[in-house]
Amino acid sequence: MQDDYTYHKLDKANLPERLKVIDQPPKQLFYRGADINQILQNRPAVAIVGSRKPSLYGREVTAMLARELAVNAVVIISGLALGIDGIAHQACLDAGGKTIAILPCGPEMVYPSTHKQIAKNILTSGGSLLTEYPPKTPALKVNFIARNRLVSGLADVVIITEAAEKSGTLHTANFALAQGKTVMAVPGPITNPLSKGTNNLIKAGAIPITDVSDVLFKLGKFLTKL
Repeated sequence: MQDDYTYHKLDKANLPERLKVIDQPPKQLFYRGADINQILQNRPAVAIVGSRKPSLYGREVTAMLARELAVNAVVIISGLALGIDGIAHQACLDAGGKTIAILPCGPEMVYPSTHKQIAKNILTSGGSLLTEYPPKTPALKVNFIARNRLVSGLADVVIITEAAEKSGTLHTANFALAQGKTVMAVPGPITNPLSKGTNNLIKAGAIPITDVSDVLFKLGKFLTKL
């Protein structure tokens, strides 16, 4: 295998097709690991995002969905952030699946640094670390919101498993809606502040998830290509 810090560049012509059609498409992409276009070729992709400080319920639901989707050959996409993102990546890896992490910094870095082992495991499992930012770009605050449009842009379906009422995760849902993607959310206890964001999304029209079959049903037309 290539060393962990070897990265590749895609110019505008070689971007994944699904990123060419979003608002503000990236001018370039850098990635470490497997080729992005090969990972996504004829495979459905689901973004799983949510709170950085999830409850036990949020952790369990996220791990269950990521694991069962990975078993069904669905690529899991997230942002490698603390909480839901990291749980989704790890559960996918544990199930032997492929996962792509979108970074808010240069390709030679891992953010947060506490997820270096998850990042390494993504690479060794045939996944990829992806960013639109050139080498030596720090993880600036503005990059996190911009990164979310790529998370949703690469996905066929976007899932929010747990999020507070004003969670930054809701930026990803908004990008997904603007991109015409299916947004799904996990309902939670009305007494839990971390469920306010997802419950509000459902009230606004997001599709509720009570079982992984709900997601697989929405992916039906993509799954038939496998």
